[in-house]
Amino acid sequence: MTTDNNLIRLNKFLSQCGAASRRGADELIAAGKVLVNGKTPDPGDKIDPDKDEVTLNDVPVRMRREHLTIMLHKPVQVVTTLSDPQQRKTVLELLPERVRELRPVPVGRLDYFSEGLLLLTTDGELCNRLTHPRHHLVKRYEVTVREDVPESALQTMRAGMRLKEGERLAPVRVWTRRLPEGETLLQMELVQGVNRQIRRMCRDLGLTVLKLCRVAQGPLSLGTLQSGKWRQLSAQELDAVRRAVGLAPSSAPRG
Repeated sequence: MTTDNNLIRLNKFLSQCGAASRRGADELIAAGKVLVNGKTPDPGDKIDPDKDEVTLNDVPVRMRREHLTIMLHKPVQVVTTLSDPQQRKTVLELLPERVRELRPVPVGRLDYFSEGLLLLTTDGELCNRLTHPRHHLVKRYEVTVREDVPESALQTMRAGMRLKEGERLAPVRVWTRRLPEGETLLQMELVQGVNRQIRRMCRDLGLTVLKLCRVAQGPLSLGTLQSGKWRQLSAQELDAVRRAVGLAPSSAPRG
């Protein structure tokens, strides 16, 4: 007998299987690409993962018992998507086929000319937490700019500035270090996920970005991982990031 405790929303099930984000799952359901026991479900339907058969484009979808979460050092001139209509190289192409077949999803974005730490995961629940504004982890960046940065610009960033387009930003922690070549290294900590935030901040402050690299996210650090390389998170790293977004450690028993 199926009880309410066994039931899960269909979009959440698809997300936890790594098939799509919850929003993407809703779009797949609305497009009629998802069937439950051979029938077209309604948005918001719940299923029993142990008893109901779910297919996506006629291919069975099953709950993964173990997920894969990896850290990639994204290079510049690579897009943070699974496919690109302009035929540019994607982050997925940097991974071996055996990993691509598991369909890991990028967690957030790094723009085309930025590099650094990018997480990809098959765990839909973890991806949703990491990208939800409520659970944004502090991200640390190293940004090289051409100019000497005046104290007034630093104070503006630290106070929380308003972008030219109107968005009000939370205060940013920032330090500077003068480089031998005459450029300036900005070390910045952000708590928001505003699109292209650092580049737009620098633009409004008259600073020319030469290099932008994400070096840390929450408890995770890029370390010595080389550009274009990837590695699986250790059990300790995965547990730390899960705790940081309010999830049980991966090693904890599941009810």
